[in-house]
Amino acid sequence: MELEEFAAANAPEDGTERFQLESSKLLDVDLDGSAMLKAGSMVAYTGDVTFTGKGSAEGGITGFLKEKATGEGTPVMEAEGTGHVYVADQGKEIQVLDLDPGQRLSVNGNDVLAFEAQIDYEIGTVGSLGATMSGGLTNVFLEGPGSVAITTHGDPLVLTPPVKTDPDATVAWSGSLSPSASVNRNLSDMIGQSSDERYQLEFTGTDGFVIVQPYEETQPQSQ
Repeated sequence: MELEEFAAANAPEDGTERFQLESSKLLDVDLDGSAMLKAGSMVAYTGDVTFTGKGSAEGGITGFLKEKATGEGTPVMEAEGTGHVYVADQGKEIQVLDLDPGQRLSVNGNDVLAFEAQIDYEIGTVGSLGATMSGGLTNVFLEGPGSVAITTHGDPLVLTPPVKTDPDATVAWSGSLSPSASVNRNLSDMIGQSSDERYQLEFTGTDGFVIVQPYEETQPQSQ
């Protein structure tokens, strides 16, 4: 392939979406104002953009934890200005989801890539699960309206409850669900050693959905 052909074939595509995928692993944020990004996810940008780290959860959703900070493993930064910001996370697949007004999503702290600034958010541990499971379980609670970009290792699988999932393979779940910790000691005995494999997230009821990935991703450690 000629150099000019290569450059033309891989140039950013024109589009009208605020969050547009340039590939399955690279997100183009068309910025005219501000957006929240996972810290360290920016790979390039054009225009006049400034980045500010956020040291604590801001926004806030009634009923969710109010006092947990991003230091628990989910640092975020605010991009402000006009231009295009290109973000990615270790070659993971990117899924762009649109939340309606009042629609809520809880996402594993490892798997939040970007979300629009008007989305309310809160960062914290999920109920008492952090005390039950090694390393805790830090999630970002999001409430629409607005677009959210999450990442997965490979193609995601969406399940409906009742279901039990490995916390390290669980990416997100709808805000109508509230998981509890489930312990399967037989699984621990089966693999012949004590392991976090024996802990699962248990989702009950018949509403909502759970997103899992074909990969066990280590949870961010509590500070």
